[in-house]
Amino acid sequence: MSASGVLSFTQQGWEQVLAKVKRAVVYLDATCVECLHWGCGSTRLLEAVGSPECHLREFEPDAVGGGAKQPKAVFVLSRLLKGRTVEILRDIICRSHFQYCVVVTAVSHAVHLTANHVPAAAAAEMEGQQPVFEQLEEKLCEWMGNINYTAEVFYAPLLLAPVAPHLALTPAFASLFPLLPQDVHLLNSARPDKRKLGSLGDVDATALTPELLLQIRCLVSGLSSLCEHLGVREECFAVGSLSRVIAADLANYAPAKNRRKTAAGRASVIFVDRTLDLTGAVGHHGDNLVEKIISALPQLPGHTNDVMVNMIELTSLQTEEENYNVVAPGCLAQSNDTTAKALWEALLNTKHKEAVMEVRRHLVEAASRENLPIKMSMGRVTPGQLMSYIQLFKNNLKALMNHCGLLQLGLATAQTLKHPQTAKWDNFLAFERLLLQSIGESAMSVVLNQLLPMIKPVTQRTNEDYSPEELLILLIYIYSVTEELTADKDLGEAEEKVKKALARVFCEESELSPLLQKITDCDSSINLTFHKSKIATDELFTSLRDIAGARSLMKQFKSVYVPGNHTHQASYKPLLKQVVEEIFHPERPDSADIEHVSSGLTDLLKTGFSMFMKVSRPHPSDHPLLILFVVGGVTVSEAKMVKDLVASLKPGTQVIVLSTRLLKPLNIPELLFATDRLHPDLGF
Repeated sequence: MSASGVLSFTQQGWEQVLAKVKRAVVYLDATCVECLHWGCGSTRLLEAVGSPECHLREFEPDAVGGGAKQPKAVFVLSRLLKGRTVEILRDIICRSHFQYCVVVTAVSHAVHLTANHVPAAAAAEMEGQQPVFEQLEEKLCEWMGNINYTAEVFYAPLLLAPVAPHLALTPAFASLFPLLPQDVHLLNSARPDKRKLGSLGDVDATALTPELLLQIRCLVSGLSSLCEHLGVREECFAVGSLSRVIAADLANYAPAKNRRKTAAGRASVIFVDRTLDLTGAVGHHGDNLVEKIISALPQLPGHTNDVMVNMIELTSLQTEEENYNVVAPGCLAQSNDTTAKALWEALLNTKHKEAVMEVRRHLVEAASRENLPIKMSMGRVTPGQLMSYIQLFKNNLKALMNHCGLLQLGLATAQTLKHPQTAKWDNFLAFERLLLQSIGESAMSVVLNQLLPMIKPVTQRTNEDYSPEELLILLIYIYSVTEELTADKDLGEAEEKVKKALARVFCEESELSPLLQKITDCDSSINLTFHKSKIATDELFTSLRDIAGARSLMKQFKSVYVPGNHTHQASYKPLLKQVVEEIFHPERPDSADIEHVSSGLTDLLKTGFSMFMKVSRPHPSDHPLLILFVVGGVTVSEAKMVKDLVASLKPGTQVIVLSTRLLKPLNIPELLFATDRLHPDLGF
């Protein structure tokens, strides 16, 4: 039941795939590639394929089919086998010469029944049968052109991307994000004949869109498989409205009932809505090198949780920008390199200063082992110093191959240390600290007026100034750290000034970033009028007001702001810290905000009897394993904080932090202003 169970769960799922891929053309979608990338690496897959003529290909409409000498194909898909996904499958197979097709889906057969509107009672009677998969197998043979050819369709739980022993992500659900109050209006407009929802507190499964419900069911199915692998019966708890729906779906997930009866272990699974604390997601107080790396370096194409490391310094190419795409990028995930993996885990678990010293130490030791002419230097670690060590490996192929993973992490560190964004990190931190003091001493209107001079058009900005996207990050910080706002004349006027200043800045951008295109609903700055820009900033501030009121339904976790006094400055207290402290409070109080979600009549009776008899209600600290799932993303610092806090409050308790994605500050405005939150694209 240890946290290492996350890695074995992931690897066991991939072993089922690897057993099928020998001498095959393998098609994977981007989500499965990301899970493989962190779980066991593409090298394992290439070794299992074992044939130079066979290829790995992205599963997409234009994917190249299999040639005459490629009779076998394996499709590894994170999606439901339905609609557009099946059409792409058909088209690839029809233009190929396959005689043997295997389709592996990361979505269980039970969820396929739900997606095909099979009633729960009928689905229960089908236990042990897989009609949806069997029908697709027949179709595969039909598309291959011979019913005597071989087709297999099966489920493998390819849910997680294990970033560390204590932290794993769910790339298929990277876009899943908790609801905001404005979403209640959208849900109400879609149900004109039903009782109106008054607030997020009224939202349950019946109120959600079919697409969002199905996305939740896909997640729940994968989490149920994880609990089965860990051998635990889970008690489900929730903090927040969407978390409550997910926890209830897991607690009442019918296919899990039999496994729970025989499970030897117990675990508490707690879902927490990210929107209850966006301060931690957009803030810069996490003194962690990895957070700076993922903020500074460009995203690895097709991935949500890894970055591109420029490897050109290890080649003889000129370090000109036009050569950057000539050499394949490095990355952070080093699943098959023991030394690099140890360094990666050290970077996740140490502060910035210790982390860069650890990178230097690993590079020095590696160079010494290869007898490279290293010049030792102590004191402060600089990017130039790290680069001088890394370049020792440049013309030594054996040394390069022996330490490739370490060199990627070393280059990521050096490139981050000299990146302009890293210098700006401290500016953000200083301004955030100033904001914390101002919020305690001044009205919100005063705080916004302090921000106003910093809103500058592109023609007046220097590298030290904030871009429009960075200003959005600061606004989210301000509105998330405050409690629910009371509208008054001064606040209205201050907001109006900021809105107009932002609208002007948006209009004057020479080029609109993808985020600004989404916010303004305009693909070019040439077509962006001030009127259209002002409408966008009005909507933006509606979202900011929603963020300020996100904790209004909480009774206990109403604030993440700690006012200053004579001895201490005002500070931010993370919601996750408050939740963990409440769970392991020595007096074990019943929390008003950590809601236990029952799994059927027995639990309901137990809860009811506890009101007038001495029946203990389930408590999240009851069990030796705590799984904390943050819906909407988590930062590296938050995951470490939870791990360390649990170890100090209740030694011996295992903790696994799961989340939909690893967050950097810019992700939050992207997720907040996504238009498909209620209608996720499920691939059909």
